[in-house]
Amino acid sequence: MKDFYILDREKMKLAKEDMLVLHPLPRVNEISTEVDDDPRAVYFKQAQYGVYVRMALILTLLEVEVC
Repeated sequence: MKDFYILDREKMKLAKEDMLVLHPLPRVNEISTEVDDDPRAVYFKQAQYGVYVRMALILTLLEVEVC
């Protein structure tokens, strides 16, 4: 929904307090940068955890053991 619906601070005010915002990134015109400071915005953590998962998969496929 690029350029049609942009998640911003005003829309976040309407959301539940326990809602999490996930996104595969990049957020090109889908999430306003003002949402980054909201504790419910966890897309940067999501991206970081994805790096670790991909690293583990690559090591597993290459049969590399890490101690």
